[in-house]
Amino acid sequence: MGGYLIVLVQPFEGLIIVGSAIGAFIIGNPPFVIKRTIKAVLGLLKGSPYKKESYIDLLSLLYQIFKVAKTKGMLALENHVEHPEESSLFQQFPNFAKDHHALVFLCDYLRMLTLGTDNPHEMEALIDEELETHHQEQEQISGAIRNMADGMPALGIVAAVLGVIKTMGSITEPPEVLGHLIGGALVGTFLGVFISYGFVAPVAVACKAVHDAEAKYLQCIKAGILAHLQGNPPAVSVEFARKALLENVRPTFYEVEEAVQALPPV
Repeated sequence: MGGYLIVLVQPFEGLIIVGSAIGAFIIGNPPFVIKRTIKAVLGLLKGSPYKKESYIDLLSLLYQIFKVAKTKGMLALENHVEHPEESSLFQQFPNFAKDHHALVFLCDYLRMLTLGTDNPHEMEALIDEELETHHQEQEQISGAIRNMADGMPALGIVAAVLGVIKTMGSITEPPEVLGHLIGGALVGTFLGVFISYGFVAPVAVACKAVHDAEAKYLQCIKAGILAHLQGNPPAVSVEFARKALLENVRPTFYEVEEAVQALPPV
């Protein structure tokens, strides 16, 4: 627009805004939230792991598990559940086996089935309680980033005020010098708003989207387990799980059918 971009280079104001925001983030959050937040932000570089292919793998795994339970009994799953890293059943799906949280989640509830739990209503209540707890833990991460974004515009005003204070010490300078100093001071407000709404807030939204996708992944497992508890055959239980997915990642009935037909016998 004909302006001088060099005036936007104000490293000290950037240091005030970003440094104060990071300091407030560290002070306001416990260490485990800080570690999880850093891990979550770095994980955004890889993109969401919850794609249609991963759900096809999950549904295929659930089909194999329910098939074993129907044909050989729940006790046949005991060795698979207790030692999933050595299980031939889980090793058919290496991508799922790498997801530690989902693996533990599934194995925990399969273990309860092998121990004799057969009430779907009690199981649903327990799973919902765990999912709610998991949601609260994940909300701490996106909430911490969102709080940092919310504070940056105010920190930009602080940087701008400091710039104005500095300018007032040069009030006797000619208009050309004062204009440059005032422009530099106002950059603080610009940087605070720009970094907040242009970078940090979108990162918070992206983290929340990944967490929501993970929650839906676990809800898919929940739907399959509850359908199996109600006595449905494996194909029907898997269909219950498939229906729990969002449309943009939900495989079709025929894609799932083709995938399960290609599985080795159990």
